[in-house]
Amino acid sequence: MKPPKPVTSALLYLDAVSVVFDGFRALNELSLTIGLHEMRAIIGPNGAGKTTMMDVITGKTRPTAGGALFEGVHDLTRLDEAEIAELGIGRKFQTPTVFEMHTVEDNLRLALKADRSPFPTLFARRSAAERERIESLLERIRLEDSRHRPASELSHGQKQWLEIGMLLAQEPKLLLVDEPAAGMTDQETADTADLLREIATTRSVVVVEHDMVFVRDLGVRVTCLHEGSVLAEGTLNQVSANERVIEVYLGR
Repeated sequence: MKPPKPVTSALLYLDAVSVVFDGFRALNELSLTIGLHEMRAIIGPNGAGKTTMMDVITGKTRPTAGGALFEGVHDLTRLDEAEIAELGIGRKFQTPTVFEMHTVEDNLRLALKADRSPFPTLFARRSAAERERIESLLERIRLEDSRHRPASELSHGQKQWLEIGMLLAQEPKLLLVDEPAAGMTDQETADTADLLREIATTRSVVVVEHDMVFVRDLGVRVTCLHEGSVLAEGTLNQVSANERVIEVYLGR
């Protein structure tokens, strides 16, 4: 049987998605497309629907109406969180979640995409491919010199990088990153922007962020949400100049 023909070339396609909680409309006919190897910044005031949007994409929340397609063929509204993760959608929450007592290297090893059923895990040996993958990840997330340190000893920014590395170990096609610059030093913030730009050369990235300096450093297309739908979209300069965006979010 031939695989179904994609109905869109976009990697992610949200079509008039609405989510209603007890009469409150968290998303209001939200439509959004993310292309292959595209990085998009999502901004907007608190309550704009940013978290709910990510919840729909990852299967945590079922939309009340509308559709969500991945790779043009997978209906995300019919899949659970585990099935969506298997398709290649990874999500990083604002607070880093790592194994504090394990080393940086072991955190990455535990996250590698592999058969994690008891028998293969119990008798697994470190293969050359696994070692090369870990070396590549350590280099990418700038933690080569910290590979043997417990994750508990890392700075906040380094923990953010480690968790991003753990998600990359799962080989996602789409990475959702929630406020990665929160709590970072200026240097860590600049390094994180560089890291995300590097990642976006091989996969798609959606960054939800409030730090406009960080968004400017990313240099990507920006979507501003308000009351559950798209208020403005374009370059940061274009969106920042939008009168409605200034009124409801940026201020004067």
